[in-house]
Amino acid sequence: MFRIPRPTLLGILCLCSGIAVFSVQDLILKLLSGSYPLHQAMVIRSLTAMPLLFLLVLRDGGVATLVPPGWWRMAARGWLNFAAYTAYYLALAALPIASTVTLFFSAPLMITALSVVMLGARVGPLRWSAVALGFGGVVLMLRPGSALFDWAALLPVVAGLAYAMTMILTRIQGTRFTAPAMAFHGNVVFLFCALALSAVFGSGEMAQSGHASLDFLTRGWVMPPLHDLGLMALCGVIAAAGLTLLTQAYRIAPSSVLAPFEYTALIWGVIYGWLVWGDWPDAIGWLGVAVICGAGLIVLWSEAQDQRSAAAPTAA
Repeated sequence: MFRIPRPTLLGILCLCSGIAVFSVQDLILKLLSGSYPLHQAMVIRSLTAMPLLFLLVLRDGGVATLVPPGWWRMAARGWLNFAAYTAYYLALAALPIASTVTLFFSAPLMITALSVVMLGARVGPLRWSAVALGFGGVVLMLRPGSALFDWAALLPVVAGLAYAMTMILTRIQGTRFTAPAMAFHGNVVFLFCALALSAVFGSGEMAQSGHASLDFLTRGWVMPPLHDLGLMALCGVIAAAGLTLLTQAYRIAPSSVLAPFEYTALIWGVIYGWLVWGDWPDAIGWLGVAVICGAGLIVLWSEAQDQRSAAAPTAA
């Protein structure tokens, strides 16, 4: 009888929990994107997350886990993670949250493809077909050449590629580094890059107008009321919990199995978009969602079949 290994089940649980946590951050940042710059929210978020992540480091191996041999690889992974989330957050400012999330979820398809190159994973014709089908759904959502096309729609696709590479590196590095240590290094990179962006755009002298994504990037710092400051700080708590959960998931379970469960974020994206902004995908949008989700489910089913076949000789 086919049984999913316990570490894989735990990885799936960590992933779904991390996605649910991060979806709240998406909601907060989209709410703040019309009044504050992204780099300001990032600085406050990273500063809030730092002590929380450090406590997790102390709990899981101590300070020594931050500087093992090759520790710089954790920092290099953090740069990719920063690129992924920056592109994603900028897209949130201009696009409906459900569309942003859906386009970002080209990431699991990219994870499946990149696992072949970076992990030496075996991906059969069915999964390759699913990847191709999923990217067809991405094209449907992008609608290139139509009057509805917005260049910001490319940002979540770029974010998906950077995120896919980050998660593959997480799988590679997970045998050497702890999840809290990797999350801590990622947060340090986030803080450094956010401060660098603040140094460039914080005065507001380079502020743009006319496009929500550019405004979110180039707007100058604003003194927030306590309510908004609290929301930015809450993002730090969310980041500490979410980064640790996602990192732990990809450390202990195969990336090709976990990838389709990333699609649970679509549920949260549609719910929040509808409840807060009244956004609801049109017919083509729903078709794109269905195609991308369907492709991910095919990947999951194919992986399960491979595990069943591998387990059969043992059970005989």
